Amino acid sequence: MSNSKPWLKNYPDGVPSEIGEPSYASLTEFLEECFERFGNRKAVESMSKFFTYRQIDRLSRDFASYLHTLGLEKGARVALMYPNVIEYIIAMLGTLRAGYVVVNINPLYTPRELEAQLHDSGSSVLIMMENFANTYQQIAEQTPLKQVIISSPGELLGIKGSIVNWVARNIKKMIPAWDLQHIQFKETLEIGSQHVFHKPVIGLDDIAFLQYTGGTTGTSKGAVLLHRNILSNVIQIEAWLNPGLKHKPDQQLNFLCALPMTHIFALTACALLGIAKGGLLVLVANPRDIDGFIKSLMKHPQINIFPGVNTLFHALIHRPEFKRVKLPNLLVTIGGGMAVHKKTADHWQALTGCPIAQGYGLSETSPVVCVNSPLERHFTGHIGMPMPSTDVVILDDDEVELLQGTPGEICIKGPQVMAGYWNKPEETSHCMTKDGYFKSGDIGLITPEGHIQIVDRKKDMIVVAGFKVFPNDVEDVLSQMQGIKECAVIGVPHRKLGEIVKAYVVKSNHHITESDILQYCKEHLTSYKRPRKVVFIHELPKSNVGKILRRELRNI
Repeated sequence: MSNSKPWLKNYPDGVPSEIGEPSYASLTEFLEECFERFGNRKAVESMSKFFTYRQIDRLSRDFASYLHTLGLEKGARVALMYPNVIEYIIAMLGTLRAGYVVVNINPLYTPRELEAQLHDSGSSVLIMMENFANTYQQIAEQTPLKQVIISSPGELLGIKGSIVNWVARNIKKMIPAWDLQHIQFKETLEIGSQHVFHKPVIGLDDIAFLQYTGGTTGTSKGAVLLHRNILSNVIQIEAWLNPGLKHKPDQQLNFLCALPMTHIFALTACALLGIAKGGLLVLVANPRDIDGFIKSLMKHPQINIFPGVNTLFHALIHRPEFKRVKLPNLLVTIGGGMAVHKKTADHWQALTGCPIAQGYGLSETSPVVCVNSPLERHFTGHIGMPMPSTDVVILDDDEVELLQGTPGEICIKGPQVMAGYWNKPEETSHCMTKDGYFKSGDIGLITPEGHIQIVDRKKDMIVVAGFKVFPNDVEDVLSQMQGIKECAVIGVPHRKLGEIVKAYVVKSNHHITESDILQYCKEHLTSYKRPRKVVFIHELPKSNVGKILRRELRNI
């Protein structure tokens, strides 16, 4: 493969080309040093209650000690099913410190999806908020576990927690009835505190996370992420962002954790990076409640780093109340998880004064591969440059490297790339090239300046009469039309042309018609890219981080 790496000549000043071998024995050793270094700082704000780094250290250690009382073997899988609350932070860190493997589970999963992930991962323990206990109860007989640990919404909030629990159960009706043999989360901490914590031997090549892919292109698979992978990615992101973070070491950064931390983007680029920087993690338990989210933002003008996805930014900027939100200390807005639309990015910058730095990553790469520099003054439209110690090449279907500017499959090599798919050796071999590059399944190109331009998912590409159509191109044009709130396009079979483009549209103006959209597309898209059919729907199907699930549109 080519070793030219054209992006290196355009790296921002102060960003190294390589990060080298991690100087820590494991991710846990790195995190424990952070707990000690930042001891008295506030580490987490959850439902208006603050926890210091010293408290997080003690609570996660107590939880690790409790897990040791269960007699699990080293490397046992422990499943976590939580929104963004303090219990997730403690359970995630405690599981790692105990020498076990964190299996993050989407809290919005159905019983069938939960059963599949518990079976595939071979999890011994499930830890969850009681809001989701009924989901597990429906498949408990088919999925026996060594222990089930359940917390109430206000478990660790003191007196306020009783009020939170009462409202959740009686006013908001957020907790379906359940009846399971279990232990309360708070009780595990009490038991653990009575035991001496015996620190296990953990190495860089031990498994830290089984991070299941979103399943946006098929069956969800468990990406095996080692301590080396996650720690390397945290160090890479920190090295990349440092020049653009205009703060002194003794000034604490405030990270907004709105995306679910059970998703790899928020886990690494928000939670773990925030701990590495000694930052304050401001947890948002339900970002889907946009009105409540905006009220929370009004109370947190100190936010410095805001990771999000296009659908979240879009929802915020289209609420009139968001114009009253003031974020004068916002240093970096990171857009990931899906393509950020230019119209959304421009509107966001106009309202906040901060451009969106679009990035790119996957569950299989811990996740960050590329990101724009926080020094960029405007939205660029591309996904930036590869991280330090990361190589990206563009290959054709025969694994031949393509010339700059030619679209092909984005393939990645670096210390953040997973060890493989859990218990799926054949699928692991299929996703790696003979030279050891991970095949992303995404189509992109490299510019002469070294910027990576993503075109679309390889499996989402539409072929109309032999012409390749990338859904992102069409969606970007449609999203700029007045009267369209959200949109997505897919290819559907056609007798003569092979496939045609079909658009699904959520209206913001009820008077807009299919004819209006087709005419607009005629003016802005070449003929083979134009949708032939338009379907109006109330809401697009999305993942728990707001990524549009195009495959589910085929069932509508």
